[in-house]
Amino acid sequence: MACCGRGLCCQCCCSEGDTSTPEELTILGETREDEDEILPRKDYESLDYDRCINEPFLEVLEGLDNKKARKYEAIKWILVFAIGVSTGLTGLFVDFFVRLFTQLKFSLVGQSVEECSESGCLALSLLELLALNVMFVFISSVLVLVEPVAAGSGIPEIKSYLNGVKIPGIVRLRTFICKVTGVLFAVAGGLFVGKEGPMIHSGAIVGAGLPQFQSITFKKIRFHFPYFRSDRDKRDFVSAGAAAGVAAAFGAPIGGTLFSLEEGSSFWNQALTWKVLFCSMSATFTLNFFRSGINFNKWGSFQLPGLLNFGEFKCVDGDKTCHLWTAVDLAFFVLMGVAGGLLGALFNCINKRLAKYRMRNVHPKARFIRVLESLLVCMVTTLVIFVASVTLGECRDLVSPNNNTSTQGSVNEEVNSTIRRFFCYNNTYNDMATLFFNPQEVAIHQLFHQNATFSPVTLSLFFVLYFFLSCWTYGVSVPSGLFVPSLLCGASLGRLVANVLKINFHMQIYSGTFALIGAAAFLGGVVRMTISLTVILIESTNEITYGLPIMITLMSRPGPLSSFTVTPLLEWETEVEMDKLTASDIMVSNLTYVYPHTRIQSLVSILRTTVYHAFPVVTENRDNEKEFMKGNILISNNIKFKKSSVLTRAGEQRRRCQSMKSYPSSELRNVCAEQTAVEPAEEGQDILQQMLERRHVPYPNLYPDQSPSEEWSMEERFRPLTFHGLILRSQLVNLLIRGVCYAENQSSASQPRLSHSEMTEDYPRFPDIHDLDLALLNPRMIVDVTPYMNPCPYTVSPNTRVSQVFNLFRTMGLRHLPVVNAVGEIVGIITRHNLTHEFLVAKLRQHYITI
Repeated sequence: MACCGRGLCCQCCCSEGDTSTPEELTILGETREDEDEILPRKDYESLDYDRCINEPFLEVLEGLDNKKARKYEAIKWILVFAIGVSTGLTGLFVDFFVRLFTQLKFSLVGQSVEECSESGCLALSLLELLALNVMFVFISSVLVLVEPVAAGSGIPEIKSYLNGVKIPGIVRLRTFICKVTGVLFAVAGGLFVGKEGPMIHSGAIVGAGLPQFQSITFKKIRFHFPYFRSDRDKRDFVSAGAAAGVAAAFGAPIGGTLFSLEEGSSFWNQALTWKVLFCSMSATFTLNFFRSGINFNKWGSFQLPGLLNFGEFKCVDGDKTCHLWTAVDLAFFVLMGVAGGLLGALFNCINKRLAKYRMRNVHPKARFIRVLESLLVCMVTTLVIFVASVTLGECRDLVSPNNNTSTQGSVNEEVNSTIRRFFCYNNTYNDMATLFFNPQEVAIHQLFHQNATFSPVTLSLFFVLYFFLSCWTYGVSVPSGLFVPSLLCGASLGRLVANVLKINFHMQIYSGTFALIGAAAFLGGVVRMTISLTVILIESTNEITYGLPIMITLMSRPGPLSSFTVTPLLEWETEVEMDKLTASDIMVSNLTYVYPHTRIQSLVSILRTTVYHAFPVVTENRDNEKEFMKGNILISNNIKFKKSSVLTRAGEQRRRCQSMKSYPSSELRNVCAEQTAVEPAEEGQDILQQMLERRHVPYPNLYPDQSPSEEWSMEERFRPLTFHGLILRSQLVNLLIRGVCYAENQSSASQPRLSHSEMTEDYPRFPDIHDLDLALLNPRMIVDVTPYMNPCPYTVSPNTRVSQVFNLFRTMGLRHLPVVNAVGEIVGIITRHNLTHEFLVAKLRQHYITI
C-alpha cells in the first residue's frame, strides 16, 4: 500500500513532454529538466471522502428521523448562506483597501509628475513611487513568510483539495489572514498580480472553517458543534466557498458554480449544485449591495456585481453601422484563439523555467532571500512603469462621447476621467501612461471602452513589457493571481488587432469586442478553462450575444496544448489505451494488515513502522487451504501473487519484530529477542527455501485465538487472507489513546464502546501514534477493531479494467480501493498514486515490454 500523495510531478514543457501552468506550479514539488535531473517533490495525503459505515455511524443513523434530518439540512443551508455572505464581505474588505491605497499612491505620484514636468524633478517622483511600492510589497512578502502556503493564488491547491489531495495548512485561519491582507498590499504595491485568484482561495477557507466553529490557529475559538466533522462534509463547504470566491471576484454566480464543478470537485450531486449556486448568489449580492452603496451612495441599487467589472458593451445610440460583432469577425476570433493559446503556452513555459530556478537557487536559501526577490521584482516593475509612461507614450487626441443620455456615455465619462496627460497638452493624453499609471482593472476598462485609438506601437510595447514582467512576478513570495494580468495582456493584444484592422484595412469593427476576445484567448491559453471561463466572461460583460464568440475562441486553442499540462489531479477519465491494464497490474500487493482482534503490541508496531493511512482487516482463510494448495484459480485467483505475498509478509513481520525491541515493555522485548531473524538470501539461493529451513516465526500473537505452531510449513504460515473491511490509522490511534481494549481472559463484549462524536472529536487534527505514551499501555491487551472498521468499502476484482477502477475511485472520492477476488480474499489495494498519469504510463510501458 503506497502513499497516495506521490506522483505529483510534471515534465518539461519545451520538449516533447508536458508542462504545468503557473497556477499549478505552486503545489508541484517535482520538475524535470531531463531524465537524469529530478528535483525533490512533496508528498501529500489524500482525503477521506467516502463514508465509514461502522457501528458508531450506524447508531447515529438509526437515531436520525425525518425531523432531525430536516434540521440537519436547514443548518447546512444556513451555513452555506453564511459562507456566501462572509466571502462577499471579504471581497469588500480587499477591494476597499486596494482602492484606498492605490488612489492615494497614484494621486500623490501623479500630482508630483505634473508638477515636476515643468521644474525637472522627475527623479523625486520616481523615488516617491518606489518608496510606496516597496513598502507595500515588503509587508505582503513578510506575511507570506508567516504562512508560506498563502503565496500565489491558491487555486491549484483548492482544486487539489476538492480532487482529494490534502495539503497542510491550506484552509487554516492563519492562511486566510495572511492571504487577504497580503494580496491587498501586493496589488497596491504595483505588482502585476490580481486579487481575483486569491479571492477563490479565501472563499474556500471560509467554507472550510466556518462550519467547524473552531480554529487551530486561535485555540480559544472552539465551540461544541458536533455536525459536519468529516472530510466529505468539509469538501462540500469548500466547493461552495470556492464558487462564492469566483462569484465575488467576477460577479458571476453561475460561472462560479461551473468552476467548482469543472475544475475542482471529483464528486457532484444535484443537492450540492443548489447549495453552491445559492452560496455564489449570496456572495455576489452581498458584495454588490455594499460596493454600490459605498461608491454611489445608492444603497440597494446593485450596480457593481463583482470586484472585476468589464462594463457594458453597447453601440452608440443612432449609429446603425455599429455592431458588436458580425459573422465575418468569427474568422479573426478563431485566429486570435490560436494565437492566444500559443502565447499562453509560452507564458507557462517561461514561468516554469523561472519556477525551477527558484526551487534550486532561492527556496533552499534563507527565507529573507524570498523577500529580497519580491522587492527586486517590485523595483524593476516600478522603474519600467515610470520610464515607459514618461518616455515611450504617444500623445493621442481625446475623443468625447457623442451621446449624452445613454449608458455608453456614462461609461465613456468614467473612462475619460482616468486618462493620464503626462507631457501631453491641448486635449490630448499619454496612451502609455494611461495603461501603466492606473489600476489594472481601469486599464482593462480603457482597452474595452476607450473611444480614442491607442497607438499600435504603444500597444505592442505594453504587451511585451507586461507579458514578461507578469511572468516574472508570478511565483514570487506574495499572494498573487493570474486572472487580471492575463486579461490585460490579452486585451492589449486584441485592441492591437482591432487597430490594425481599422487603420490598415478600414474595417467597421467594434474595438472593445476584439479586446474582450483577446483577453479571453490569452487567459484561456494560460489557465486552460473552457466552460466555466466562457460563462464567467459572459456574466462579467452582461452580454449574452458574446457567448458564441467566446466559446469559439476558447475552443480554437491548438489541441496539443491541452496535453502540455500534467496536473497533480485525477482527470475526468483515463486514456483509451490504459484499458489494456487491469486492477491487478496497478495494485500494491505488499499489504500491511490487522486482524479483527489484535494485541496492542501489534497495533503499536504497525503504526510506528508504517506510514499507511488505512489497513485491511483480514482473517486467514483456512477453509480454502486445500483448494489453494491445488492451485484452483476459481477458488483463489491470488495464487499468482503468492510468492510476492510470502516474501513481503515475511519481511514485514521481520521489520515489526525489530521495531518491537524498542518497546518499553520488557515482556515484549524478551519475546522478540527469542526469535531468529531471517538473514538476507545468498546469491543463487531461493529465499522461500531459506525461510522454510530457518522456521521463521511469524509475528507473535497477532491473532490471539490461533497461535502459529513451530511445525507449520511456509504455506500454512501464509494462508490466503479473507477481507472483512478497512480501518483508518486515525481510528486505531484513537482507540489506543482512549483505552478501548479487553483482557485475554475476557470477552470482547467487555471492551468499552466509543460513540461517533468521540471518534470524530479531534477532527481534523487527529493525534499521532508518537503522541502516545507507550509505557501506559499493556501490550498483552487485545483490541477488537470490528465495530470501528468500515465493513463495506468499495472493492474491485483483480480483472477490472483501469478505466472502471479510475471512474469508481474518482467519482466516489475514494482514498483506498481494495482488490478482492471471487471468494473475498484481498490480493492488493489501489490508492491515488496508482492512478496518476505517470504511474499508469509506466505500468503500460511494462505491459508492452512483457508482451
